Amino acid sequence: MNASTGVARLRSRATTAALVLAIALISGPSYAAPSDPDPQTGKSIEDIRTELDGLYRQAEVATEAYNTADVKATEQEKRLASLRKGLARSESRMDDLHDLAGAAARTQYRGGNLDATGIQLLLGDHPDQALNEAAQARQALRSLVDVSAEQENTRAELSRQTDSAAKELRELKSTRAAKAAAKQKIEGRIAEAEQIEAGLQKAQTRQLAELDRQADKAARAKWTSDTGGTTSTGSGTKVSGAAGKAVDFAMAQIGKPYVWGAVGPSSYDCSGLTSAAWAAAGHPIPRTSQAQWQGLTRVGLSSARPGDLIIYYDATHVGMYIGGGQIVHAPRPGRTVTTAPAASMPILGVVRPGV
Repeated sequence: MNASTGVARLRSRATTAALVLAIALISGPSYAAPSDPDPQTGKSIEDIRTELDGLYRQAEVATEAYNTADVKATEQEKRLASLRKGLARSESRMDDLHDLAGAAARTQYRGGNLDATGIQLLLGDHPDQALNEAAQARQALRSLVDVSAEQENTRAELSRQTDSAAKELRELKSTRAAKAAAKQKIEGRIAEAEQIEAGLQKAQTRQLAELDRQADKAARAKWTSDTGGTTSTGSGTKVSGAAGKAVDFAMAQIGKPYVWGAVGPSSYDCSGLTSAAWAAAGHPIPRTSQAQWQGLTRVGLSSARPGDLIIYYDATHVGMYIGGGQIVHAPRPGRTVTTAPAASMPILGVVRPGV
């Protein structure tokens, strides 16, 4: 362990100890209002909630970054495999062309004619359309040198692309490993947050629940204000078509746990839920919240309708709008898929799959 790592761990442990001490010193009956601070530490229940929310936000940012790196690396692996197959086919074709060129030279030297069918079977994309006439065979023979040169250029280009793709894959794998390490580090901080929550007394838990209710009420009012009350579809309204299927799927997952990188069927992360829901509706969409924000059609907030995806923060969280100012989403580690006010987090924008 180097010195900086040791200092970081000591600082992390000191922070945890301070939070736990603050929790232990906050006596339920002594504070009439949730915002009253602890007289010794200055930590209020809101301070603790802010600390917890911050840890979980870091966790979600880390998992979406890892998901993005993983998707890119996986796609590059597929591209590299395809290039390698193409290169192998090109090299095999070059070998055949060299053999055919040798046969042609020997035939011409003897004053004979090269079998037309053999040439066309090799040079054509459709063997069933083999040449049948000697004149066409002679034309094919004259173009043999040009075709061979073209194939050599193709092989060289495929080789270049394959080498470049292999280098890019190595870089992507390195990035994915770095994101995985960051994700693992955040997991340690999540354990701290869970320890803090586990140490809460019943009175403090009730205070946190009251804070949640107040936040929900404020979020509902904000949604009405931001949308001008124009998104009037209620959460109980039946939605038809692909959007309806996506909403039904997402709602059926309520109660399943949030797990980093999960896309179902037993657990989900935020973008895993939305991508699985729209895949079930027959319209696959990008895997990560950032890719969903970048790749799907954007609509105005006041035009949001059930099935649309609401993107939050800097595209590091996503939920599905279900109407009535509500979303269904996989909120964070330690929680399950649930519904929440659509304005309960800073909204980046709204996107609409399937258009």
